[in-house]
Amino acid sequence: MKLNIIQRIGMIIFLAASLISCEDFVEVETPNDKLIRTQVFEDDATAKSAMVGIYNQLRLAAFSNGSRSSVTLLSGLSADNIRNINTTNFTRMEFEQNELLPNNPNNLDIWSSAYNMIYMTNSLLEGLENSEKITAELKTHMEGEARFVRAFTYFYLVNLYGDVPLVLTADYSVNELISRNTETEIYEQIIYDLNESTNLLSADYPNGERTIVNKYASTALLARVYLYLEDYEKAEELSNQVILANSTYEILDNLDEVFLANSKEAIWQISPIGSGGQVSHTNEGSLFIIDPIFSFLASIQLQDEFVNSFTDQDKRFTDWVGYHPGKDAFFAYKYKIGNSSEFPIKEYSMVLRLAEQYLIRAEARAKQGQISEAIDDIDIIRGRAGLELLADIHPTITQEELLNEILEERRKELFAEWGHRWLDLKRTGKATEILGENNAFWENTDVLYPIPSEERMKNPNLSQNNGY
Repeated sequence: MKLNIIQRIGMIIFLAASLISCEDFVEVETPNDKLIRTQVFEDDATAKSAMVGIYNQLRLAAFSNGSRSSVTLLSGLSADNIRNINTTNFTRMEFEQNELLPNNPNNLDIWSSAYNMIYMTNSLLEGLENSEKITAELKTHMEGEARFVRAFTYFYLVNLYGDVPLVLTADYSVNELISRNTETEIYEQIIYDLNESTNLLSADYPNGERTIVNKYASTALLARVYLYLEDYEKAEELSNQVILANSTYEILDNLDEVFLANSKEAIWQISPIGSGGQVSHTNEGSLFIIDPIFSFLASIQLQDEFVNSFTDQDKRFTDWVGYHPGKDAFFAYKYKIGNSSEFPIKEYSMVLRLAEQYLIRAEARAKQGQISEAIDDIDIIRGRAGLELLADIHPTITQEELLNEILEERRKELFAEWGHRWLDLKRTGKATEILGENNAFWENTDVLYPIPSEERMKNPNLSQNNGY
């Protein structure tokens, strides 16, 4: 049980000051495009506006905005790649120390913003079902998009909190006192939504913008889901489908091009335009880059141990890691723009990209004993990074050694992206071994975040995770 009284008092004061700005699970505001359901579905134009509102909300919502309240940062802090510069920020230090309290306002932000997103997708899906004024083609595509966003959101909820309420309607009277569903039930819904999405969506990107999901985005996320569920045959099959779409996707030799808007490696991105068109930089760029002049604004740096794990030959170190001499701090430099209002937009926030699919297929193949094929996949990633190939330096690698190598390559390839390292340590059962070694606060139950106390006060049917 977490009993740090000083931090509890600090969090109560902080929470009291910030409650009015937090999103609620039950009392959700109208989606940010300001259209209500009866208006949204009067014609194709208003229906499209509703879907644009959902995409825009992904840029604004706490869990997905790539900023200080996001999964990218907070789950990143829970692992071992990044750390806080300002150790007096108790809210974020709880994530770094794995000493998270149920009344942590950032934890509440993740939960409530995710359920706000689910409300929006449910409302859209209900409107589509009841509308007779939308063309069949548009209705099909929008259903596929909405189902993907709902599945994407539930993927993070179930991995961060375990059992969570499965909300499939916008009816508040149904949602108000809903209980938690099992992880199995949540994953069943995720798989159903992603399969439907894959069938409903085309392979194209409208107007060439990779900020709109297509069938390969659904396929890519489904490949990740099956990897997490240890269905390695399905994970291999689905990641292979994305990799074989080589007229659309490719591993870029130049690492500085990977995170550009509509890069060939991108499967799905989120545009900064969702913030209202005033800025053109990503939140990730603003968060991670330590400005050479305004370094006092910096809040995050890379862990020394993580930085030291790179070799000098690794292009991911030379191209994706920056250094600020005044702070004596290394920082994630995947995004090169920390502040901009120039258009056209040069960088989009990356959500799904091709490199992860190679890593998924490599792990799935290794788990099935397909060692040489798995080596081929991991060598695609190592080769792009300028490293020696495993096929050359370790052709007799064992299955266990190869799986450890894949986990390490995932760490170096996907750092500062969507909490991958935290989720990887959890799903592989290595969290206690790796995070508990040098963390006096670590408890085995820390692999799940607590259900926010405010939500449990509003809904007495929400049980709490063990350890809180």
